[in-house]
Amino acid sequence: MEAGSFHITNLQYQGASAEASASGRSGVSRAPAGEPSKPPVRLSLQRRAQSNFRRHFFRGLWRFVVLVAADLASFYVMRAVVRALSDTAVLGGGLHDILNGWQYAVALFVSLVILGNYGPGDQRRNAKRLLLACALATALPLWMTIWTRGLELVAVQFGLTTVLVWLGLVVERQLLDSIVHRVRPRPHDALSTLFVGPAEVCRATAESAAFGSESEYRPIGFVDTHIPPAPAALGHIVDFASVVHDTRAEAVVVCGYLSDARFHDVVDAALTAGCKLLSVPRSIAIAGVEPQLVWRRDQPLVELTTPTLRGGQLIVKRCVDLIGASLGLIVATPILLVVAALVKLDSSGPVFFRQNRVGRGGRLFKIFKFRTMVAGAEERREELFGQSIYPDRRLFKVVSDPRLTRLGGWLRRTSLDELPQIFNVLKGEMSLVGPRPPIPSEVDLYEAHHYARFDVKPGITGPWQVNGRNDVTDFERIIRLETEYIRNWSLMRDVWIALKTVPAVIAGRGAH
Repeated sequence: MEAGSFHITNLQYQGASAEASASGRSGVSRAPAGEPSKPPVRLSLQRRAQSNFRRHFFRGLWRFVVLVAADLASFYVMRAVVRALSDTAVLGGGLHDILNGWQYAVALFVSLVILGNYGPGDQRRNAKRLLLACALATALPLWMTIWTRGLELVAVQFGLTTVLVWLGLVVERQLLDSIVHRVRPRPHDALSTLFVGPAEVCRATAESAAFGSESEYRPIGFVDTHIPPAPAALGHIVDFASVVHDTRAEAVVVCGYLSDARFHDVVDAALTAGCKLLSVPRSIAIAGVEPQLVWRRDQPLVELTTPTLRGGQLIVKRCVDLIGASLGLIVATPILLVVAALVKLDSSGPVFFRQNRVGRGGRLFKIFKFRTMVAGAEERREELFGQSIYPDRRLFKVVSDPRLTRLGGWLRRTSLDELPQIFNVLKGEMSLVGPRPPIPSEVDLYEAHHYARFDVKPGITGPWQVNGRNDVTDFERIIRLETEYIRNWSLMRDVWIALKTVPAVIAGRGAH
């Protein structure tokens, strides 16, 4: 039999039992008085995700670089063979002209990229894709020669060149696989893989060719969906998030049937930890998950990804942040100096206000802002909660806040108090565009699904600011805005939000 439905992403490390799921919906550890609390399991998985992301990225980069180098070596070997036989009646001198130069090497590289021959799984060794890529690469330099040498001669050269280069690539990639397996022992390179599902299905999947001794995966165990779990299981399905954390799994494979609620929780925990997530083909109807069919040793698997910032997108966003923040600092330096002088003259106290905020993966960082309040303002926060414009304690702002200095109200309305956050962007703690960073006491009140906002770096501006700022007072709507932004991120959308921020600040929409 199967256990009842549990929301496993809400469990704590020390609460691996079924009863732990009913202890509260916030996902926040409640330690005994006097003892430091442990972080929620989802935040801990998010922190672990960074090492998994780096490992997956560098594995993919290493594979790409090695394949490109091997492909170029194969090409030059084939060119040497053609040169040696260029004067024979069989090949003729035309092939020497086609393969003689870097132009064909570039055409071959572009064709291999277009046809997906540097993709994951079996795509890199797919003979049909390699043949099509070689045909395209050969066609590119031969197109102009049709009009000077005639179609028949060019067709012969096209066929011979394509077959010759294709044979070289097929042999090269098979040889490369053999060399990699010998030079790099499997345990060193394989991803530690956790299976989840009925025990018998997990065992059968782990023993299949896709996860065998020649694959890039190393089975480390399975999580059972039955009660009681099998003796060899690492835990029950309600323990899944803790097992992922404790085993430091890098890949998760969903086997057999799971209920939609349980499947959703497995997907959420695995992707939060930065694991590669695969599923033996089944019907997928989970909102926010994008399935992609991949082949491993002639067995189809479905790779599940969440539509959020990953890999190359993170690199692009970071480059834009560095360029934008550097240019912004150059332009804003005179304004920063003037405002700093005004803050110092307006009231006693430091120029900058620094406060702990929660950033990507739940990490704390110090945010920089121009000081807009009198000394000791933070101690009065609790007594002013009743005057907040927000009905939810996870948000806080007071109209005509008595703690503001004379200059502070104007700085808040114009958002000039947030200019020093450029330094947070340069330090890599924030982004130019992203969710706003909350304070730790607000995060203590979060439920599990609210942690999605910590999948990316917080931003100086973001979807909440350009959609009414303080006029949007429903916390769940704010989370929906930010989650939708993360899932549908694009560079143009960041540019659009940044441009839309300017009139929003000038008009003071939602400012208090």
